[in-house]
Amino acid sequence: MSASKQATVSPALPGSPTILVVFLENGGRVGGVDLPHWAALALDRLSQAYARAAVWLQARRHYDRIVVLEEEQATAAHLWQALLDAGDATLDVLMLVHGQNGYACGHGDNQVGADFFDGLRALRAAGLAPFNLRAVYQMNCYGQTLAPEWLSIGAQVVNGSVGVNWLPEPSLSVFLTNWLGGATFQQAVQRSYRAASRALGLVWRPQASRSGVRQPHDKIASSRMEVFGNGGLRR
Repeated sequence: MSASKQATVSPALPGSPTILVVFLENGGRVGGVDLPHWAALALDRLSQAYARAAVWLQARRHYDRIVVLEEEQATAAHLWQALLDAGDATLDVLMLVHGQNGYACGHGDNQVGADFFDGLRALRAAGLAPFNLRAVYQMNCYGQTLAPEWLSIGAQVVNGSVGVNWLPEPSLSVFLTNWLGGATFQQAVQRSYRAASRALGLVWRPQASRSGVRQPHDKIASSRMEVFGNGGLRR
């Protein structure tokens, strides 16, 4: 993983509030399969309710405020405003959405991509966006393509999958348990990927390469998480 091995405590400003921003949208999609409208709607509501509950149950004691952006609020504009409204608070962000190469998908495929980051970089350069962005956890596919963007607007550490992420759970729950429990960001990401790989590896079994060496299933390999920035950061 591309991260520093030095463990450090997060530099939250003394006395400043801590805020968790949850950007949540499933859209009723799974594995590129076109579901009937009723099934897509049910999947969208159930998956988001589960994610919202999982985050709330684990995170509520660790943050002064939790901001959930879902459905029509899961857009680049609302995420932008949530960051600006934070003032000088210390922020962690959970990106619990789908994604493509170069952008994350919000409600109605609204894109969190180049325009979003370009605008925030300009505001920060002008001193108009003083938020203290600490850690960004990305569930979206191709998350590693957005890692430099998050770092460019001040994130201290961010993760991202190398391709399509087939392991949203139990990755999220294991990550939160470890990150909120005092592990470094890199440890939390590594442990979550290992746990999810073991669980789903019972279905997607290792494959033999041309050389005869057994390799992780393509779906497991595609979901591998990289960490960028200060992986030794602790909450």
